[in-house]
Amino acid sequence: MAEIFKVTNFIDGKYVEPVGGSWLDNFDPTTGRVYSHVADSDEKDVQLAYEAAARAFPIWSKTPREQRAKILYKIADLIEARIDEFAAAESRDNGKPVALAKNMDINRVVANFRFFAGAILHHEDMSTQMDGVAVNYTVSQPVGVAGLISPWNLPLYLLSWKIAPAIACGNTCVCKPSEMTSVTAWMLGQVLNDAGLPAGVVNLVNGLGPKCGNAIVSHPSIPLISFTGGTATAKHIIIASAPYYKKMSLELGGKNPNIIFDDANLDTCVDVTVRSSFLNQGEICLCGSRLLVQEGIYPEFLKRFVAKTKALVVGDPKDPKTNMGALISKEHLAKVTSYVEMAKRDGGKIETGGGRPAGLPAEFEGGYFLEPTIITGLDHSSCVVTEEIFGPVVTITTFKTEEEAIELANSVKYGLSCTIWTENSGRVHRVGLGVHAGTVWVNTWLMRDLRVPFGGVKQSGIGREGGKHSIEFYTEQKTICVRYDGK
Repeated sequence: MAEIFKVTNFIDGKYVEPVGGSWLDNFDPTTGRVYSHVADSDEKDVQLAYEAAARAFPIWSKTPREQRAKILYKIADLIEARIDEFAAAESRDNGKPVALAKNMDINRVVANFRFFAGAILHHEDMSTQMDGVAVNYTVSQPVGVAGLISPWNLPLYLLSWKIAPAIACGNTCVCKPSEMTSVTAWMLGQVLNDAGLPAGVVNLVNGLGPKCGNAIVSHPSIPLISFTGGTATAKHIIIASAPYYKKMSLELGGKNPNIIFDDANLDTCVDVTVRSSFLNQGEICLCGSRLLVQEGIYPEFLKRFVAKTKALVVGDPKDPKTNMGALISKEHLAKVTSYVEMAKRDGGKIETGGGRPAGLPAEFEGGYFLEPTIITGLDHSSCVVTEEIFGPVVTITTFKTEEEAIELANSVKYGLSCTIWTENSGRVHRVGLGVHAGTVWVNTWLMRDLRVPFGGVKQSGIGREGGKHSIEFYTEQKTICVRYDGK
């Protein structure tokens, strides 16, 4: 058995142990066994990280953008050169298939750093003339020390989505990855040093939300918070940060509808819907967990969808044939399966799944595996239909008309994304405009353009990031008015 290693903090360009000397067990989701210990940091560690970031800010904020971009490009190159190593680490920490970690997670990490390296080079501020009297021009200045908090489902993918624009714009940062998936963030520290990033620009502090995360969001001198995670945690962040009027971006949960009309191309629709339901074990905020199917196509869709789902391979993340790995933790598995049991009590029918996959190798006996699960027959008011489960569980309900589909899609407290399946161009626009969601995909899913705004409405978040929207968030726009008419 490999020796258990320590995941330390990364502060001021150095790996350091937590001040209090406490550690958290980190479990391999496929086996249920501890394989590393993660720093259990508190406000003392956060303060050290803040002080390092504050010292680095005056120089980094004035570093020419060409030099900042050069370092970001170097970071991307170094991660890409170690992509297999990062993918294997992400898979072991999270439970997802190695192939998925490589092709989706780590490839996106590389893309994030490259995109914002280029974006900052091409960013333009504005200037206006006032009838020969004065000129106004704007400058985008870094905010200061950014507090960046990322979740466990797409660990380095989403942390780099925050770090890259933050430092590209000249900010420094204190980052907290999830305590359940801290390994690739820990590995990133060495990459940052190797790329020539000055010490203190990026600081990584590991630990629990109530201790470490709270110390970041309530720190009086950290003026900006970017958080991706659960809606309940976001409520706490808003309350804890309120006395300091922090700039805030919150990307939260979703209960996303897939609206499938009678004229949908079923071949493509079924294939993509299986993916949008169960990719990453269904642990993506953008997964389509509510399938709304028009009555005329429902029997054929259900037959095909169930068959394709049953064909998914759940098991060893290292096997290239595996489609789904393990869920993140024992507690999360219990939460997800509790919704399956609730569905049974509410009169739902389990079309497939709902239990532990059969035939798993003995080494995975203690792992957190669950079959992909399809549930029909539930009322629209059931908690299984309305609440975010964040696992490989989807519900299917039917609708008659376009208006009913929109009403059902908008009937929950979330509004992150929606997928529409139809060949009717007029319907595309009517439904796309009618649903309450930050992103609407039509005849596709998870096709991401890093230039467009990303975020949710209702309880799916506050603010937008991506492209110029990230640059606007990580900077303060200042207007300077110069009168030149001599009067």
